[in-house]
Amino acid sequence: MRVTCPWGNEFHCYDPAPEFGAAKMGIPYVEFNVPQGAAPGIARFYETALQTPASAEGGVATVEAGGMQRLIFREGANPPDYDGHHIAVYVNNFSAPYAYLSERGLVTQEPANHQLRFKDIADPETGQVLFTIEHEVRSGRHSGYRRALVNRLLS
Repeated sequence: MRVTCPWGNEFHCYDPAPEFGAAKMGIPYVEFNVPQGAAPGIARFYETALQTPASAEGGVATVEAGGMQRLIFREGANPPDYDGHHIAVYVNNFSAPYAYLSERGLVTQEPANHQLRFKDIADPETGQVLFTIEHEVRSGRHSGYRRALVNRLLS
């Protein structure tokens, strides 16, 4: 099923399937349309800045974002302009990503309450900004880490 929210975001809803692991409900991936040639640098960025496994193949960067969750960056024509959306990610080592991002002037919100924010994904080899999506980077000490799903209906 395809669903479009009032802001124009498109969601593809699937039944549980082997390619999504044991998850019965959730968001297995978020996919972004990025400029041609950006995938390898995006994979390098996530491996270097956030110290998470990432790969690039055939114009697609895939970033491991947790157990059974991925970020997918697919090269395509006419990637959208940044519109203010953000994603929240948790990291095991908070200080190393902060140091990396801070040294490069990428931090847009300094750490507070065990989180920081940045927007630009920049190739570690060239410094070129490849894509923009705000990241709310949280440590394992953040109050939302492993929070019970009290505000969600589960059946």
